[in-house]
Amino acid sequence: MIKVNSNEIPWKKGLTVEKLLRENNFLIHLCIVKINGQLINKKSFATQIIGDCDDIKIVHLVAGG
Repeated sequence: MIKVNSNEIPWKKGLTVEKLLRENNFLIHLCIVKINGQLINKKSFATQIIGDCDDIKIVHLVAGG
């Protein structure tokens, strides 16, 4: 299991940050992601592997006025 914004979801082998964001309908270019408290660079989303039991925080930025 992994924790995403305090919600436990099943972990999948080979899961990347990009796959997680796409599966959960986030707009990748508007997201900030931390894994176990470490900020992940957007350039690494496609290659950053998420491990079993990782704690992921996703902040989806919103623009408007």
